[in-house]
Amino acid sequence: MAILWMILIGAIAGFLAGQLFRGYGFGFVGNVAVGILGAVIGGFLFGNVFVVGGLVGQIISATIGAVILLFVISLVKR
Repeated sequence: MAILWMILIGAIAGFLAGQLFRGYGFGFVGNVAVGILGAVIGGFLFGNVFVVGGLVGQIISATIGAVILLFVISLVKR
């Protein structure tokens, strides 16, 4: 069940990151992958800085992580 929640949060975060960082979307499956990796990055960055709780906090953390990941990908693509 935890994997299903991670995929759902990753899908939402990937979609939001794709909307915030226009031009660097990877389609639905790619955005889910970026969102899941963003959730890992966001959890690493924000897990020790402040308490991110609840579903909304996890989505925000994952979205910020996904935006950071998309930014790094855009730098590499140049």
